[in-house]
Amino acid sequence: MLEFLEQLTNGLARGGIYALIALGYTMVYGVMKLINFAHGELFALGAYLGYCLLVSSNLIGGLGPVLAIGLTIILVMGLVALAGHLLEKVAYRPLRHSDRLAAVVSALGASIFLQNAIMLTWGAQYRAYGANLLPNLLITVGGLKIPLIRIVVLFSALVVMLGLRMFIHRTRLGLAIRAAAIDQKAAKLMGVDVRQVITVVFILGPALGGLAGLMVGLYYGQITFNLGQLYGLKAFTAAIIGGIGNITGAMVGGMLLGLIETLGAAYISVGWKDAFTFLVLIMILIVRPTGILPERVVEKL
Repeated sequence: MLEFLEQLTNGLARGGIYALIALGYTMVYGVMKLINFAHGELFALGAYLGYCLLVSSNLIGGLGPVLAIGLTIILVMGLVALAGHLLEKVAYRPLRHSDRLAAVVSALGASIFLQNAIMLTWGAQYRAYGANLLPNLLITVGGLKIPLIRIVVLFSALVVMLGLRMFIHRTRLGLAIRAAAIDQKAAKLMGVDVRQVITVVFILGPALGGLAGLMVGLYYGQITFNLGQLYGLKAFTAAIIGGIGNITGAMVGGMLLGLIETLGAAYISVGWKDAFTFLVLIMILIVRPTGILPERVVEKL
């Protein structure tokens, strides 16, 4: 039972990372009906920016672990959000009124460009965050020993996801995002600045992806330039499982995928760990093609 609970917490932490990345996919798709294939590379950029701030600059040595990681989170989310805004401005905005296929090709091109830019900047070899960035503590709960970093990752992911949900459902800007996701033309007639909504979406989504990249570096200890390729694909799968275009669905899909992958690797086979992801996707698409929590579809008269 203790081993199962340990794997459960590991799966939830991994699922939280997938959910944060999946939110970027689902927010962009919800408003623009476009899959941002470069989102995985923005996630990888966040991992490398975190590496530069925490390891290369030895920020922890000057500020201490808590302040250093808090400042790094703010800087990484801000810088990746800026990169996402520039990506939208350069790669997507000129094609906004073009055929949707042109935007997809542009997204793929941006993904290849960003991945190679990361490789040329930081090299193709693995980069190590190191094992001593956070105190190596084990939290004991009824005999269950949980590493501190796992609790930090899971707690941070849950707080950010709940904060995003409150922002979307409790603020005027969140209402504008939901309106634009349902019908952009009707939202414009009601006074919603759809252009501003798209800008906000391309700031929030990459910021969450950058935070997830930093969490992966802290949690697993090493990163590589093509990190965004696999994680981006899994997060995209999580968004489809949950219901692409639905923010709550992205959270549920990410958590579910993390649990299935972790428990499958622990109790069936580590070699099939990645295959479980796509087996679940196939099963969901057969049984419920729109996902667990499908996007709300409004019939236009």
